[in-house]
Amino acid sequence: MSAPADILVEIVANRRAGFEAGELVTPAGERHDSLPATHPFLAALTRARPAIVAEIKMGSPRIGSLAGRVDPEAQARIYRDGGAAALSVVVEPDFFGGSYQLLESCKEAAGLPTIAKDFVVSTKQIDGARAAGADAVLLIASLYSAQDLLAWSGYARGQGLVPLIETHDAEDRAKLEGHEWELVGVNNRDLRTFEVDLQSSIAALPELPSSALKVAESGIASGSDVAGLAAAGFDAFLIGESLLLADDPAAKLAELMS
Repeated sequence: MSAPADILVEIVANRRAGFEAGELVTPAGERHDSLPATHPFLAALTRARPAIVAEIKMGSPRIGSLAGRVDPEAQARIYRDGGAAALSVVVEPDFFGGSYQLLESCKEAAGLPTIAKDFVVSTKQIDGARAAGADAVLLIASLYSAQDLLAWSGYARGQGLVPLIETHDAEDRAKLEGHEWELVGVNNRDLRTFEVDLQSSIAALPELPSSALKVAESGIASGSDVAGLAAAGFDAFLIGESLLLADDPAAKLAELMS
């Protein structure tokens, strides 16, 4: 199993500390293997071209706090009005300033299908995402064994949430072999160095399951980036900082969609 980057280790250790040990057991029991293509999140990504999943977060270890700089509900409405297919809301509280209340208010403001981004170590996080109105949830493959990844994905589907499996390297992607997946992502940013390399993500495309919608994540800064990734075979594009840090996020979204 590939070792998570140091920042992931720190964030996950902190997230685990917020839950009782008994709550960290990998989900067991009935596993739900798939969700229909008509699921609102999947349908939204299939309809839109380009399918932009526009992100809201209130900070990060790399860029610091965005509190007072970003009005999350107004940003969500800008994304909706600009043609984004879906929202991504980071709900992790300590490193990213997120919450389930943030997800709920942003989804209510925009009315778009929404994915909860977190570092999932407890079923309570998936339950909380569902209760807040999420349609999908992020699962970072490097945090789990292949068997545990199946269990977490099955639990999410059982709550009606589409799992987006985020991969960073070939070892992550090997965990997907032999199973059906709805959404698989490649993170363009190396979480050890924070460097972005879109070409290495494009090179990883043949390793992704053919049946899954393929999502390019992080470091997408321009319309030409979106066009190049789409031409290579990505179906959707999760974009955060270039929109959140833009002086005119509506204009930036228009550029990305062009």
